[in-house]
Amino acid sequence: MIKHIVMWNLLGDNAEEKQRNAQRLKAAFEGLGARIPGLLRLEIGLDVSRVDYACDVVLYSEFESRQALEAYADHPEHLRVRRELEGLRITRHQVDFESP
Repeated sequence: MIKHIVMWNLLGDNAEEKQRNAQRLKAAFEGLGARIPGLLRLEIGLDVSRVDYACDVVLYSEFESRQALEAYADHPEHLRVRRELEGLRITRHQVDFESP
């Protein structure tokens, strides 16, 4: 199994705008659920800590295999979501790791 974690900081001139952008990102990715072969689990979390070094949103997902994760990267639904959300992020961090 491969675990895929992505964290974003989002654009927003104030807390309300950042929150709207976070909700938009959350809704877009949650819609992927059963549309991606090999995707076992997908969860989106919005930061509640409000510490200055925290990211705004985290995506946690699990894939059957490395090949399933690679296929997800180019899957038309994933690419659609990425296009839909262009311009929302300031930064993006990613970690992929194998888990028994």
